[in-house]
Amino acid sequence: MKAPSSKFIKVKCEDCGNEQAAFSKPSTNVRCVVCGKTLIECTGGLGNVKAPIVAELE
Repeated sequence: MKAPSSKFIKVKCEDCGNEQAAFSKPSTNVRCVVCGKTLIECTGGLGNVKAPIVAELE
């Protein structure tokens, strides 16, 4: 059985410093809940991560 290529990641907003968890293959753009900056852009597959990845969550 093949392992899934998607995972949850924790990203840090460069504008306000907020850290939040997000899916690596989002169906919509992921925005910071504090300041609204786009952290991950939806591309129809693996998201285009615009913020530093702090950790990969299990």
